[in-house]
Amino acid sequence: MPNRELEVILNSTRDAIVAVNRDGIITIFNKAAERLMGVRFEDALGKPILDVVDNSRLSYVLETGKAELNREQPFCNTRILTNCMPVRDGAGDVIGAVEVSSDIGEIKQLAEQITNLKEIQSMLEAIFHSTQDAISVVDQHGMGVMVNPAYTRLTGLSEKDVIGKPATVDIAEGESIHFKVLETRKPIKSARLKVGPSRKEVIVDAAPIVVDGELRGSVGVIHDISGIKKLTEELNQAKQIIRKLEAKYTFDDIVSVNHKMQQVIEKAKKAAQTPATVLLQGASGTGKELFAHAIHNASGRRFGQFVRVNCAALSESLLESELFGYEEGAFTGAKKGGKKGLFEVASGGTIFLDEIGEINSGIQAKLLRVLHEKEIIRVGGTNAIPVDVRIISATNIDLEEAMQQGRFREDLYYRLNVIPLRIPPLRDRKEDIYHLAMHIVRRFNQDYGRSIQDISAGVQKRLLEYEWPGNIRELENFIGRAIINMKFNDTVILEEHLPRINEKAVGAPDVEGKAYTPDFVDASVPLNKVLDDTEKEYIKKVLHQVGYNKTEAARRMGISIRNLYYKLKKYRIDMQ
Repeated sequence: MPNRELEVILNSTRDAIVAVNRDGIITIFNKAAERLMGVRFEDALGKPILDVVDNSRLSYVLETGKAELNREQPFCNTRILTNCMPVRDGAGDVIGAVEVSSDIGEIKQLAEQITNLKEIQSMLEAIFHSTQDAISVVDQHGMGVMVNPAYTRLTGLSEKDVIGKPATVDIAEGESIHFKVLETRKPIKSARLKVGPSRKEVIVDAAPIVVDGELRGSVGVIHDISGIKKLTEELNQAKQIIRKLEAKYTFDDIVSVNHKMQQVIEKAKKAAQTPATVLLQGASGTGKELFAHAIHNASGRRFGQFVRVNCAALSESLLESELFGYEEGAFTGAKKGGKKGLFEVASGGTIFLDEIGEINSGIQAKLLRVLHEKEIIRVGGTNAIPVDVRIISATNIDLEEAMQQGRFREDLYYRLNVIPLRIPPLRDRKEDIYHLAMHIVRRFNQDYGRSIQDISAGVQKRLLEYEWPGNIRELENFIGRAIINMKFNDTVILEEHLPRINEKAVGAPDVEGKAYTPDFVDASVPLNKVLDDTEKEYIKKVLHQVGYNKTEAARRMGISIRNLYYKLKKYRIDMQ
């Protein structure tokens, strides 16, 4: 080997290397030996070993021909570990010796670093295996190298199914995020895929693994969104069915110049100052809930809870347990310790019972007890619990007719109807339409970031010509669609922006009894999906035709209002 190459090799090691010939003259003295012994190469080379290192064991090895391994000895202000070996010729005669020395302090430091690295590795492995997030790691070639137990639980794939296999092995639908990361060397966020045999829907975040500027692989964290989707759906459903909130509207939010409407508002303001029950009557979309909020906020109970319950949107058994609560063990799945009912939650405040005409006789009897005795009994319980709550109820059906038909208790009706407020439909107060439309425009300006200033005379004429069966809710829907049709910088709503008023839905029933006929046939689609899609479109078109009046829509379709609410939730039909 050329001397230059040998010199580079010797000087690259951390160990001190000293070699002598048969006469004990130094022939090799590397950089590490310089640092350890404090002697320059030029001052050591060619000198007797004992003149340079007075306690060197190389002389002993030359004399005896025996090696000395792992000998610890003092040197200057430190201790060193030496290994001395004789160098022999072909005949076996000793012709020199080599000493390799290490600073024991450096060895201990390296050992501590290794120990620390092992501890860190153990901690990382513990985190890797205990985290609830599924983690997948591939090398620079996209071959699986690591997965944790959470990954197996999520995907159903074990280590042997993934390790050493391409990153695409776990993908049921979508593209490999690992390969994208390796290709772009950039992280990827919130990629949606389906993974594993069960085609689990997930979101993946992945990032490149770069060591000293070199791409070494990719790591991905996989989040199961099926649980999140389920919780989101349950939350949305809960928001639609039961909203426990502070009342957010006041009488200032009720827009009207109509004389009859002004009388209703004045009567509602007087009602707010009393603890009496209020019955709000009027067609769907006239603003009954707005009045309920305003009455609560103008009353002495305004600092208490305002709880809103849609009686038609809950099944009868669920409505009873939600209103009155239940005791532990009252039914299968009952919460440990029981649960407070909404009457208890609203105690000291107001409870708004919307669609009150839809409750069954059993709940009517319990509600009568609340009004008469000011107390409730939980489902499965026997003890009476006092409650102090003001009841505001609302309905869009004729309760007197329901009494005559035996569907609603007469004594309950009179308890609820202490202060009746009948809200006129929009067709009977058309002078309010422009003011309501502008109120809606101002709100949409904030929501959409627009600056619409007015409604043209032609549009006002069109609005006045229409009967608005869906009342204010339909007007709000109509104005919103008109704004969507406008350019961003438009400031006046013109006739050209208007959607068709009262447009007839294609195939929807024009009169009762006319059949709904779908205009498509696709033999590749399962029958249950065809039925669901057809029913969904039918309901949407009927709702549109009747101005989103749920009571009228249910009547035309020949189903109960409760059944309609069930279908609205099932198909996620937006009433706006």
